[in-house]
Amino acid sequence: MRRMTISRLALGTALGLLAVSVQAATVSRLTPPSELFASGTPDPIISRFLPGQRFDLQATVQPDAGETVVGFQFLVDGDWINGPLPLGGGANDSRVARNGTVTETGAAETCIRDGKTTGASGCVLAAGLPSNTAVLSFRAYSNYTPGVHEFKVVARTSSGRTISASGNFEVVGITQGGQQAKNVIILLGDGMGAAHRTAARIMARGYAQGKARGKLAMDTFPYSGQVMTASLNSIVTDSAPGMANYVSGNKANNNEEGVFPDDTLAAFDNPRIEYLSEYLHMLQGKALGIVTTSDVFDATPAANAVHTALRGNGTGIVDQFLDERNKTGLSVLMGGGRKWFLPNVGGATSPQPANGSQRSARNDYVLPADIVRGWDVAPGKLDPERDLIGDFVAAGFAYAPDNTGLNAAFARGTPDKLLGLFAYSNMNVSYDKIAARRGNRDVVDAFGFPDQPMLDDMTDKALKVLARNPNGFVAMIEAASIDKQAHLMDTDRWIHDVLEFDRAVAVAKRFAENNPDTIVIVTADHECSGAAIIGAATVSAAQLEADKLQGKNVVGVYEAARFPRYTMAADGYPVTTNINNKMLIGYGANADRYENWLPNAFPTRDSQQPFPPAQSPANPSLRNKDQGALITGQIAGDQAAHTGTDIPLSAYGLGASSFSGTFDNTDVFFKLGQIVVGGVK
Repeated sequence: MRRMTISRLALGTALGLLAVSVQAATVSRLTPPSELFASGTPDPIISRFLPGQRFDLQATVQPDAGETVVGFQFLVDGDWINGPLPLGGGANDSRVARNGTVTETGAAETCIRDGKTTGASGCVLAAGLPSNTAVLSFRAYSNYTPGVHEFKVVARTSSGRTISASGNFEVVGITQGGQQAKNVIILLGDGMGAAHRTAARIMARGYAQGKARGKLAMDTFPYSGQVMTASLNSIVTDSAPGMANYVSGNKANNNEEGVFPDDTLAAFDNPRIEYLSEYLHMLQGKALGIVTTSDVFDATPAANAVHTALRGNGTGIVDQFLDERNKTGLSVLMGGGRKWFLPNVGGATSPQPANGSQRSARNDYVLPADIVRGWDVAPGKLDPERDLIGDFVAAGFAYAPDNTGLNAAFARGTPDKLLGLFAYSNMNVSYDKIAARRGNRDVVDAFGFPDQPMLDDMTDKALKVLARNPNGFVAMIEAASIDKQAHLMDTDRWIHDVLEFDRAVAVAKRFAENNPDTIVIVTADHECSGAAIIGAATVSAAQLEADKLQGKNVVGVYEAARFPRYTMAADGYPVTTNINNKMLIGYGANADRYENWLPNAFPTRDSQQPFPPAQSPANPSLRNKDQGALITGQIAGDQAAHTGTDIPLSAYGLGASSFSGTFDNTDVFFKLGQIVVGGVK
């Protein structure tokens, strides 16, 4: 029998549930999301979990005018999991449901908005809800019984009436038997659709009479599938649920990661869903490694370990990486984002502190008491002055500020834990890092971080650290700027980043060849920009340079495109992307831009950089304005957008055959769960 601590706001008297129906009152939200609650139809099952995977139950209850909620209970398959108890008193209760359901430690909380901040979490309800609305939570519930389960909330009001609603969820069973994968490597090319992969293959390998001269490393994976990428609230996902859906098994709203939506304003108090990293660390003691070319606070890296409804809350996100490392097994964190780790004495970010810090109390976190108790996690703190690098080092992480430091950390032997922060925010893209290694240092010097590693180097180092854990690991390797440069419609740069990503894929494949108890998947969180290979230039590079205003007049389609031929240098990247009859890319989700089909000397302005180079054009609608033809877009604004197009997934290693056909992004979580926990034959 497990003990459940029930923490409640002192609002009323003992709960005596009465069978009095209330028509005007309503449960306006019930979590986890279900079609049973939304429409009364039991299918499809929206929320699914692995056996024992933890998640929060929550309901938003709107009583009749003049009434308040004074007590509530949640039931699963007709059995109480937290009651019947009042909302006051702080009593304890222990019970195991009669149907064999086992519950983890949990806590319940009510948030009431009555003109002032109330509740243990200091929560405030979202605008537009009646002032007597209550948000009722039971934290860290889990269920070990496979099958579809019905859950119900019953709330009692101050008049003695009851309000109830039902939903459902599924526990997906795991079949035991066969060999279990020890290691999971997820390689994610952010925004990388089929066209992005094809363009990189054309550039890197070339074609001869219609036959590819070779394949990318990701093309050599023996199994492929097609992933449906929608988020909980849109056919077009952003990167937060785009990643989180893979590693939680559940849909999330855009901009949210590791949580379900709720009706409170706080970003860190939403109902949580246990990540793959947390589940496997709890179950098997696996380590977690996160490697990215973006700022480490960014949506994709954070959506493997951090629970928040606002992907932009950088200070709180990076703090939670460290504060909850004992839950996720975090052992490697590498990328950009140093601005969130440097102390900001005083907490102001305007004017920009000289050390580049962007830490601020405005985007930091303090967790409500019920999450702290229910999930057994650190409470957080508003501390912009925190020296987070120092705290990582104190926790046993070797720290590398640049590529030289990264290599030095391994010269003394492989460290047990590793933190690498190679830029204030997003790292420079492959196009500019390679240019620097070849002698053109204009861009990296202007950014102020001239010694950054390549993604394949980072991947190799990360896998060496993670392999030290005898229980195995989960690694997420992201090429972030495929997406970022596709947003900016900077073709030369995003293709270059696909090439860098593919070199990291090759590193992971070699690791799996030497460690056959490893599953490797290569995929994307969504497609970005509606990229399409439309043909090739009908003129030479010199002619493009001479007349930068030709625009559509130089686009050769069908047989006029022929086969562009790039020359690859010894470092594995093209000698130049500006060749005669170069491959040309169009965009279906584009904003207005001026196009001359030439490489841009400087990347377009990255607004996340504390000290952006003055040479960077402000946005694509101004870039090349005086030397490029205007191409009008499909959408408003300055950047291309994500699309709802399915994206490819390739798999290699133990259990790779599970990834074929067309499947939802959440299905990946359950496939990995079977491979790692149940095994494959």
